[in-house]
Amino acid sequence: MTILSVVAAAVGVWRIGRLREENRRLESNCRALTNSVELYRTRAGESAAAVERLTLRCEEFRRTHGEDLARIRDLGLRLRRVESMAVGAMQSRYDLRMCLRDTVVVRDTLRDTVRIFSGGDAWSRVEGRIDGDTVEYSLRTVDTIRQIVHRVPRKFLFIRYGTKAIRQEMISSNPHTQLVYTEYIELAR
Repeated sequence: MTILSVVAAAVGVWRIGRLREENRRLESNCRALTNSVELYRTRAGESAAAVERLTLRCEEFRRTHGEDLARIRDLGLRLRRVESMAVGAMQSRYDLRMCLRDTVVVRDTLRDTVRIFSGGDAWSRVEGRIDGDTVEYSLRTVDTIRQIVHRVPRKFLFIRYGTKAIRQEMISSNPHTQLVYTEYIELAR
């Protein structure tokens, strides 16, 4: 009878610990969902964004992030091996004014006109005007970067086990964007 009560007490203590851990996770998620993204500039003038971490279980991720789950599967990864995922959207804007060189054109009547141009696609948009010898234009690009961190399993014959490495995959939704550099650092506690 005493062994049974000791086992029951140990299971109860273990269960209370798990419930406290789950409550901390849910409180952290509530804070992350109620706080907005903080956009700011660094001392070097670089654009930066800060957001709190949202911790989801696999089932919660499946229910709420179906499009991201499809992208993970397109990469040939399993959700249970994914360590983390980050999504960031970027927009670039270039405003420029430049002068044109003279071209001699002889006409019967002299007429001054302003030419306006615009065009683009879902990811880039160019708008501008040519006024005499000056060109003004605005170029805007939009891009979404997805970062997926996953475990690469060890293989023996057809059996996958353990973790051989942690790998990061980055995906750009803009077909005009070429990713040139990425780095993933995980700090051990």
